[in-house]
Amino acid sequence: MTTPATQTTPIAADSLPFGQRPPKELTDLAVLIGGQGGDGTLTVSDLLGRYFRKRGLHVYTSRNVLSRIRGGHADSSIRASRDPIAAMKAHVDLLVAFDNEAVQIGQPELEPDALILYDSSVFHSDLPNALGFPFATLAGSQLGQPIYKNTAAYGAISALMGFDPATTRQVIEERFKRRSPEALEKNLKALEIGRKAAMELPNAHDRWHVSDGDAHNQILTIGNQAVALGFVVAGGRFFAGYPITPATEIMEYLMRYLPPFHGVVRQAEDELAAINMVIGASYAGARVMTSTSGPGLSLMTEGIGHAGTAELPVVVADCQRVGPSTGEPTRHEQSDLAHLAHLGHGEFPRFIIAPGTLEDCFYLTIDAVNLADKWRLPVILLLDQALCQNSATSAPLDLSRARIDHGKRLTEAELAQLTSYKYYQFTDDGISPQVPPGTPGAFAQVTGNEHDENGHVSVNPVNRVRMMKKRMEKMVHARDDLPLPQYYGPSGAKIGFIGYGSTWGPIREAQELLALDGVPTRFFQARTLFPVQTHTLAPFLEGVEVAYVVEHNYNGQFAQLIREALPQHHAKLRSIVKYDGLSFRAPDLAARVREAR
Repeated sequence: MTTPATQTTPIAADSLPFGQRPPKELTDLAVLIGGQGGDGTLTVSDLLGRYFRKRGLHVYTSRNVLSRIRGGHADSSIRASRDPIAAMKAHVDLLVAFDNEAVQIGQPELEPDALILYDSSVFHSDLPNALGFPFATLAGSQLGQPIYKNTAAYGAISALMGFDPATTRQVIEERFKRRSPEALEKNLKALEIGRKAAMELPNAHDRWHVSDGDAHNQILTIGNQAVALGFVVAGGRFFAGYPITPATEIMEYLMRYLPPFHGVVRQAEDELAAINMVIGASYAGARVMTSTSGPGLSLMTEGIGHAGTAELPVVVADCQRVGPSTGEPTRHEQSDLAHLAHLGHGEFPRFIIAPGTLEDCFYLTIDAVNLADKWRLPVILLLDQALCQNSATSAPLDLSRARIDHGKRLTEAELAQLTSYKYYQFTDDGISPQVPPGTPGAFAQVTGNEHDENGHVSVNPVNRVRMMKKRMEKMVHARDDLPLPQYYGPSGAKIGFIGYGSTWGPIREAQELLALDGVPTRFFQARTLFPVQTHTLAPFLEGVEVAYVVEHNYNGQFAQLIREALPQHHAKLRSIVKYDGLSFRAPDLAARVREAR
């Protein structure tokens, strides 16, 4: 007779003590790096992003920094996934903490099996999932400067996550090759210091294995860079602006991109000067743009109105942040829409178009320049802090999709046939045929005063009515030129989302979460916000029973514009708003829909 085999119950990996678990395969991971301003949290995020991109993963990063040069809490989050992403995960797998405040702030966002990697030369943590590394002490003692602790932290992370050593080193070489040879050498040494420290701790390395992805043809950039590239490709040749968070990078990139194309970038003394420089360059025939945020937009308001009345094409990129006044310069919001839709004193035409992705930032900037030039009015490119400054992977930008549309330009033969050249000639669509200033036989007077067809100041009531209709009805005639919405989800879904800007990513992921619960949804990504595109929005609202308008402001500003334009659908609209300076998370949006069912 044989003895029965002993029955054993497998032990779940998650129940094993910390440090004894087998490597966990990650296909969608998030890392949060926190510390004080100046600790290099953004550098660690950048290095990780470069590594993940090389491994074919989709990447999305966000930042949370204070409006100061140094000091105060700062953190950066990075997510890498095999699938396309455009938002942060609800919880993170790894928290890298350079001080105890980072642990206190980041701990609520941790996954149940997450790890805290902290700088034990600064503080000590007794948390069971905390692992201490003396980054500052190691970097200071071996390299003479503790500032290299961020690269040492990257080295430790590479060991914890089983990174390929050659690719890990290549990232450092590419990141610091433009600096001095000494800086590159020290960062390479810091990398090895961090790796060695992690490898020497029992069971600490290879805690996770990060799966490779298939997205090897992706680029990694921020919305501001895509806007700058779009302006150059659109034939933009003059930019004036004043530094303001979160718009400054647009000007910084254009300082690099425009001069090789004989373009000009001017840092003005303030936003008043910037908008007037742009207006002058526009009159001279250049394709122009400025960028700003809430406080600067307020200063530009009169100038934008002047461009609207004088029928001069200008593009204004508004990178929204928390307001009013100085508000929170480095935080996220979408609260400028109501101001822009009713911008300035009096009435004048303007278009407000809103990118939602990095690709949109590029292609819609080209559209904005074309729309301004063709219809001869101000175009607002409405962005937000998350879209402007958070980096993400996207498909390579397709230059073959770019087109240039100057609108009605008179040829020499057409000009010669005119008995007189009228800069503000009345036409059926409101667009007056133009020639570049200085063209022989085409003298023009341009003014922000009310004027007649020749540009002469006029207070004639009949002329005033005709000129107002000429300008304002451009917003009707241009309907088919304005960017169309994008639709996502089954056409028969009875629950709808409406959103714009960076809400695109959280809404798309919320749709996926709801679909897993058997709740189909339809998403209307608005890309023209003003004038409200009733010919596309009305059919969408007719097809759903309820529509959640998702936006980052207190009053639900876009929902209010929709109600004004489509009052018959008032009862279907529900506002989901967030105004704490942080972006939406997909699980929160999905939960709001579930609660309302």
